[in-house]
Amino acid sequence: MKVLILCTGNSCRSQMAHGFLQSFDKSLTVCSAGTEASGKLNPKAVAVMKEIGIDISHHTSDPVEMYLDQEWDYVITVCGGANEACPAFTGKVKHRLHMGYDDPSQLTGTDDYIWSGFRKTRDQIKDGFWNFYVEKIQQ
Repeated sequence: MKVLILCTGNSCRSQMAHGFLQSFDKSLTVCSAGTEASGKLNPKAVAVMKEIGIDISHHTSDPVEMYLDQEWDYVITVCGGANEACPAFTGKVKHRLHMGYDDPSQLTGTDDYIWSGFRKTRDQIKDGFWNFYVEKIQQ
């Protein structure tokens, strides 16, 4: 089973989703990419994942063009921008889904408020991708 997770910058939400899905089932091939890849991971995303024992620090922020000619069982967008800008895949895509999450990297305010936002988004992604895994992959 091959799953590609797309976001705009591929630095935060898609990286967390990638980490969760891979942690649920090591036999899955999971990749993440960005329609406008930033080239780096958001350090707060890495930190909040590490808090719960998932290390995504080795992930890379890759452009979606790297994956357009491959076959995928699922291509999942996790932000509105990637959903709207999702390119046409020349490879075969069996299922395309959108699971949108707020971008915690856009939060402003106190450090506590920002960290709280990252944890909230992380937990929402965990729940959403666990449900996806149970309903679509495990069946």
